[in-house]
Amino acid sequence: MIHNERSEQQANMKHIVFFSGGLGSFFTAKRVIERHGKENTILLFTDTKTEDKDLYRFLNDAEQYFGIPITYISDGRDIWQVFEDVNFIGNSRVAPCTQILKQRLSKKWVKENFKPDECILYLGIDWTEEHRTVAPRKNWHPYRVEFPLCEEPLIDKEDMKRELKEIGIELPFLYRLGFSHNNCAGMCVKGGQGHWIQLLEKLPERFAYAERKEKELREKIGKDVAILSVTEKGVKRPMTLEELRKKYKKEPKQLDLFDIGGCGCFVDDDEPITCEI
Repeated sequence: MIHNERSEQQANMKHIVFFSGGLGSFFTAKRVIERHGKENTILLFTDTKTEDKDLYRFLNDAEQYFGIPITYISDGRDIWQVFEDVNFIGNSRVAPCTQILKQRLSKKWVKENFKPDECILYLGIDWTEEHRTVAPRKNWHPYRVEFPLCEEPLIDKEDMKRELKEIGIELPFLYRLGFSHNNCAGMCVKGGQGHWIQLLEKLPERFAYAERKEKELREKIGKDVAILSVTEKGVKRPMTLEELRKKYKKEPKQLDLFDIGGCGCFVDDDEPITCEI
C-alpha cells in the first residue's frame, strides 16, 4: 500500500524548470523532459520586462521544440522601475531586481500552486559553477532543487552552442555578440567593469540608456551610489557608468576588462534588501 502511494505520488510529481531564456536553462529543460516527460514538466519564465526582444523569439522556438507552453509570470515593472521604487541602485552585491522580479515572484508562484512534496525545482547551473548550488537549496528549503547540468554527461557552453545549432534553433542575439548570458538585454547590474565595457562596445545605445537611468536615480536618491565600484589605494568607492565610459576612452589600462561578473538571479541568497521597500 505504501509502495503504491509513493508510485502514485511520483507519477503526479511536477518538474519545474526556471527557464530564463539562456543556454543553461534550455539544456536543463531538455534533460528534465527526457527523464520525466513533457506532460510532467513546467517551464517557468519570470519576465523582468528588460529583456532583449530576441529572447522572446528564443522562448517561442523552445516552446515549439519541447512541445510545452512556457508559463510567463511578471511583476509588471522593469529593473529601473524597481530601483526607483525601492530607492536603491542595484549592483553586483545587492540587486533588488534579482530579489523582487525573479526570486520572490517565482517563490510566490510555486508556493501558491504546489506543496514541497508535489514538485521538484530545476536550475540551469552547470558543472563549471557547482559552487553556486548552495544558496538556491537554502533559499528554497523545504522544496527540493536539482541541477541536471552538474550531472554526467558533462557539457559546457560551447557544447550547448553546437548542439543548439544541430537542433536547428538560432543562438540568442546576446550570445552571438559574445555576452556570457541572455538576461536584461545585456544591462545586468550584477556584471562587472568588463561586462559593461562589452555593452559599451557592442550595444552603445543600451549603455547610453543605462547610463542615463543611473544618473536619474543618483539624482533622485541624492547619494553617491552607482552600479559599479572601483578600489583605489585600498579604498572602495562607487564608479558611475559615465566615469567608466570616459576612463575607457582615455585610460583603458586602469580598468578591469576581465571583470565580467554576470547574472545570478536564482543563485544568490534571498536576504532582506537593506533599502526602502
